This record gives sequence, structure tokens and C-alpha cells, in this order.
Amino acid sequence: MNLEKIKEIKEGIITKEKFEKGVREGSIVVLKNLNDDEILGIGEGMLTKINANIGIGEGSDIEEELKKGKIAVKYGADTLMDLSISNFDDVRRKFLKSLDVPIGTVPIYQAYIEKQKDMDADYVLNVIEKNLKNGVSFATIHAGITKSIVGDIKKFGRRIPITSRGGALLAAWMLMNDSENPLYENFEYIAEMFKKYDACISLGDALRPACIADASDYAQFAELINLGKFVKIARKIGAKVIVEGPGHIPLNEIESNVKMAKKICDNAPLYTLGPLPTDIALGYDHIAAAIGSAVGAMHGVDFICYVTPEEHYSLPDIEGVKSGVIASKIAAHIADICKLNYTMPNENMTTARRNLNWAQIFKCGIDKNLKKPENLKNKKPCTMCGEYCALKITEKYFE
Repeated sequence: MNLEKIKEIKEGIITKEKFEKGVREGSIVVLKNLNDDEILGIGEGMLTKINANIGIGEGSDIEEELKKGKIAVKYGADTLMDLSISNFDDVRRKFLKSLDVPIGTVPIYQAYIEKQKDMDADYVLNVIEKNLKNGVSFATIHAGITKSIVGDIKKFGRRIPITSRGGALLAAWMLMNDSENPLYENFEYIAEMFKKYDACISLGDALRPACIADASDYAQFAELINLGKFVKIARKIGAKVIVEGPGHIPLNEIESNVKMAKKICDNAPLYTLGPLPTDIALGYDHIAAAIGSAVGAMHGVDFICYVTPEEHYSLPDIEGVKSGVIASKIAAHIADICKLNYTMPNENMTTARRNLNWAQIFKCGIDKNLKKPENLKNKKPCTMCGEYCALKITEKYFE
């Protein structure tokens, strides 16, 4: 591995020794990338990374989703997750061929949708291997949800029983067949496959809370305890593993949730959707998620899955993808200032603003594609204050 290609080492954020130690211990994972020789590290001491979800849903097609993937990468997504619910093999091959970042999948979608009640363990394992053979960098494995936990949810109730698509499919299959989760029962074999293909297991949070009322409940933590067990199994086998975290969590519970997940899962890299600290930001869930993500990443979340404005009612359009990625990038950077003292970008912006260097100001922004208005020239104030620009006034007397 050419460590000089790792951004955090090049910028002095982490030393080679700490990086190598993190990889050995599992607190850092490196995702392979078929289309690029850049090395992406996720975990302790690394910059917080961003994932964007794409994939065929109701009324979309491969080309449209491919455009969204390219937009997500253009605006800063580090990885992409294919959440397609049809045409699985063709979509996966197209994404892997066309997109220059690590690609993840959720194999249980394909296995269940193709077989439904008739799905069996062999079919699930074959679908997982097909994904890995194709070259995916990581895949979500919902191994922590069990028949017993599903039974308890039915018995004791949750306001929204299951919001994870993969979790709902597995729960339905377990109830229809009165059988245990095949991912739970065959995890060691699955980990061996991931090791063979140098892919990373993303331990899915099938029972993440879907509303504030269900946050930090029995089902969420019962699954988390199983995920902690599977982290140890995967590491013993030599497979890379990250852990997916909670969904809807009140802001004041995010820190304790992150620390508990890190403790139970032996400091494995933590990957969260948000968290979302409110249920009512419909149409603006990217903002709510950015607030939750900043708090979560400040306390140890390593990998943020973006949330778009349309999260709770439709597939996002291209503008929604862009908004989701940028909101997540802002949240990640805010957190990195706190946990890594990553202030260099802010220092660069400060210098540019003090000098009213508009070309440099726009280069320093998180959105590198934001266009500078024609009226802005170096040393010329913007239209907010005009001739009463504080920077121009103080320049005269302070310099």
C-alpha cells in the first residue's frame, strides 16, 4: 500500500505509524477501489468520510441514477451505495465500471426480491458472493437482527417496528418461514468470503429507530450487542468490518449512542445515517441530518451516509443529491475541527477574506463548483455592505 496517496498522511493529520496501527487493530479500514489508485481510509484519526446512496427505485433508470452518482462524486461523496430494487446485476456492473469511488451494495435486497419466501441460505450466500466477485468495495450485512428480537418487537411493540428495508425483508422472511436469519447463522462463512475478495463488511443496523419515540430502545441495543460479537468474529478471521449506527436519535442522546456503539464494537469504524434529531424536518431532512451528523462525528462517528431533502417521501432528484452531499460535507468538516483540530481550510479562508481575495475565497469554500459573481473583484466589497464594508474600513486603520 502506497501510504503517500492517503490524504491524511500527506497533510500531516495522522502519522504513518498510527495509520498502520489502526489498520492492524481494525479501528481503520481501507476500502479498495477498482477504478482509481487513491486510497480511502475510514476510522479513528481519519477525516470523516461521506457516502451517497443511489440506485433504481420506482420510476428511475440506470442512466438517471448514474448521473446522480456522478453529481454526488463531483460535490464530494467519498463512496456510493447502490440501493437498487430491480435490475441488480446490470446496475451493479454499470456503476462499478462508470464511477471512480468505492461502491457498496446491500445483497439481501437482491436475494429476497428475486426469491421472496423461497429464499434460502444458499441463495443468499450465492448472491453475496456474486456482489463481491463483481468488485464491490463494501456491502451491508444485516446479521444482528434475529428471530427472537423480531418476536419481541411484535410482542412489546415499537411505534414504527422496522424502517430498514433490509431489516424488514429479513424480518418478513423469518416470520413467513419460522426460521432464523441466514446472515446471523452463516456469518463466519460470510466473513471468509469478504476476506477472500478484500471487501469490507458493513454490519447493518436493521433495527435503527425510525422515530424519536423509539430511540435507544431494547431492539436497537439488542442488535448492537450482536454486532459487537460479529466485529470480533470478523477480525479473528481477518475480514475488514465497519458498523452501521442509529437513525432517529434526540440530539442529547447522540453522544451516548456513539460512545456505546464504539465500546460494544471495540472501536470499529462507525457509519451513521444522520442521526436525525427530529422527525418533522420533511423536505429539509438534509439540514436535520447535518446537525445530527456534526454532533455524532464530533464524538466519534467516522463515516456519514448522506440524507437528502426528499429522504422520507421520494427518490432524490439531482439537486437533492447535491444538497445532501454538501450538507453532509459541512457536518463532517465541522466535526473534524473538533476531533482532529483540522483547521487548515478555515485558516486559508480567513486569510482570503481578510484580503478580500475573491478568487481564493471561492476556492476555499466546501462547494468547489460555486460560481463567483462577475461583480466581485479583488479588494472590492460585496453588495452586503458596499462602501461601509467592515474589512475595508479596518484595513485602513489596522494595517
